[in-house]
Amino acid sequence: MDRRSVYSLSVLVPDQDGNEDSRSFILSQLREFVLEFRLDNAFIYRDQIRENVLIKQYYCDIDVAHLISYNEELAHRLTSEPAEIIPLFEAALKQCTQRIVFPAQPEIHLPEHQLLLHSSASQISIRDLNATNISQLVRIPGIVIGASTLTSKATALHIQCRNCQHTENLPVTGGFSGISLPRICSRPRQEGEFAERCPLDPYFIVHEKSQFIDQQILKLQEAPDQVPVGELPRHILISADRYLTNRVVPGSRCTVMGVFSIYQSKGAKGSANSAVAIRNPYIRAVGIHSDVDHTAKGNAIFTEEEEQEFLEMSRRPDLYEVFANCIAPAIYGNQDIKKAIACLLMGGSKKILPDGMKLRGDINVLLLGDPGTAKSQLLKFVEKVAPIAIYTSGKGSSAAGLTASVQRDQSTREFYLEGGAMVLADGGVVCIDEFDKMRDEDRVAIHEAMEQQTISVAKAGLTTILNARTSVLAAANPIFGRYDDLKSPGENIDFQTTILSRFDMIFIVRDDHERGRDERIARHVMGIHMGGRGVEEQIDAEIPVEKMKRYISYCKQKCAPRLSPEAAERLSSHFVTIRRQVHRAEVAANARSSIPITIRQLEAIVRITESLAKLTLSPIATEAHVDEAIRLFLASTMDAVTQGADQGSTELMEEVGKVEEELRRRLPIGWSTSLATLRREFVDGRGYSEQALNRALVVLQRRETVQIRSGGAQVYRSGV
Repeated sequence: MDRRSVYSLSVLVPDQDGNEDSRSFILSQLREFVLEFRLDNAFIYRDQIRENVLIKQYYCDIDVAHLISYNEELAHRLTSEPAEIIPLFEAALKQCTQRIVFPAQPEIHLPEHQLLLHSSASQISIRDLNATNISQLVRIPGIVIGASTLTSKATALHIQCRNCQHTENLPVTGGFSGISLPRICSRPRQEGEFAERCPLDPYFIVHEKSQFIDQQILKLQEAPDQVPVGELPRHILISADRYLTNRVVPGSRCTVMGVFSIYQSKGAKGSANSAVAIRNPYIRAVGIHSDVDHTAKGNAIFTEEEEQEFLEMSRRPDLYEVFANCIAPAIYGNQDIKKAIACLLMGGSKKILPDGMKLRGDINVLLLGDPGTAKSQLLKFVEKVAPIAIYTSGKGSSAAGLTASVQRDQSTREFYLEGGAMVLADGGVVCIDEFDKMRDEDRVAIHEAMEQQTISVAKAGLTTILNARTSVLAAANPIFGRYDDLKSPGENIDFQTTILSRFDMIFIVRDDHERGRDERIARHVMGIHMGGRGVEEQIDAEIPVEKMKRYISYCKQKCAPRLSPEAAERLSSHFVTIRRQVHRAEVAANARSSIPITIRQLEAIVRITESLAKLTLSPIATEAHVDEAIRLFLASTMDAVTQGADQGSTELMEEVGKVEEELRRRLPIGWSTSLATLRREFVDGRGYSEQALNRALVVLQRRETVQIRSGGAQVYRSGV
């Protein structure tokens, strides 16, 4: 199977073993299969060949299951000896075309045909390929990470002698290894002719008369969700030729069926990797199929029963609640966040305006909060339930790893692009944990991906734009590790306005100390640890993860809701109210809000509305959807904006700061004084407001600098 050529020339040449009969018998069997196989009284392969030949495409795509049902022994030989059978099959296809399409013109010269195979048989992962699979038919799932440009590969060379113009046709059989021209001229001498022999190496290649086919080298990597923990994803080279070229682009998930083969690498003579019998594996593709669940390509296939089930599901009146509850059911509470994640998984409708401008439909959500509020667990769950998802962590991802890196091809020394996480998750979700730990220059790289949904690269002479139609779900901690109530949101959040405005919903997740809630959570956690189900909520979700995944794919593919006029009117008036509210808060605090409310936020509410409509498969988003979307927006982003605004104005905070300093000077560590004395000194003596004094004492108490003793009358300085 070392050869990587189009097997066509020596198909019916008698072998040395004289098993010509068996070959012609197999050929006739294959020909019968193509001509006679029928499903529901339709000759599917006859029709396929006729249709393809009429548009000058000489190939036939055959399902291996059909061959198994027609002739099991033949199918077994095809999978175990593809090198023998595939050339025979292609010759049989050629004869069938002759019989079906051109029965009256037996002398017409047909081009070579190509056999494409597909099957639903068991897949084998790249890391399980080993020496026993060599020269057998295998089926491998993966994600394409690199595709070379098309190269032309010769199948027959036309050579000519420089001296006597003798021409000859040489079939090319070698794979990657190339071919050597004959050293001496092979022109037959006539009797009695006495001419000097042609010199050594007389032949040169006449390119115009040679035959070539297209060839493309793909690099297939294991899908990220199939890699065992702690392992690097493996990849393998795939050689695709003729009609299989230009089928897939980097980032697309596909299943490749092909012959597992080996080639000798062209190492420098004497170097370590040019050992005599060491060969590198590759796969000669005989079929490439984009995956079913790749929703972005719009080719997911749903059975009728599934569609029926999904339609029934979409009519449930409580679907929104149920769906939200099924998101990370092991995590207690956080209803609004779960609803927001349900919206993120669905996404809004993508719009392309007449002038070519694109408006994104993907929803981005930021969870900002105290440690231990199960943010990462939510992210991990989303990675499991989204049809396409990639999970990265802030410290461990660089700008190139998230967007795209430029690699150099080893054999041709050319540069090519390899897509990063955002490109590979095209049409899905990227979960970024520890978002605040990312370096600023890396965070800037995803600005463009989040709003324009493209990644433009200008590196090493390559300028290009890659698609990154992904939703971003990010989790971050506030600047002090915990959310500090006494500071404004701006002082808690360490992000620039530019990135915050790109998030549709920003949730501040607080770890509040409240006895009833703490008891419920503790019971829930104990229930999970003891018996696998929480006491408070049933841990068994109503909708299993696999079904949710398929339902999300179905909704994304079949439904793109639009706003109704009433809903649009309601939205615009609400947005104006929200802006006015923010403006008032800014004037009162005499500072710009750190979380901006811009037109992007209006678009965000539109997207949330559409995603709520999409969840129930309704083509039009109504006022009810708008109300829920506005409620979610108010509960998330607006809540984050107003947080801290009720804590009083900036002047008060400054005053509190001064009082703190004075108190520290006034009370050495280990001293105590009565509250009445302090009040007399600070409020009456120095003119501070009583509010400021009380606030300062609360702050110092929280920082464990002072203790209030004997029922609140004594102030004791306990620490620094």
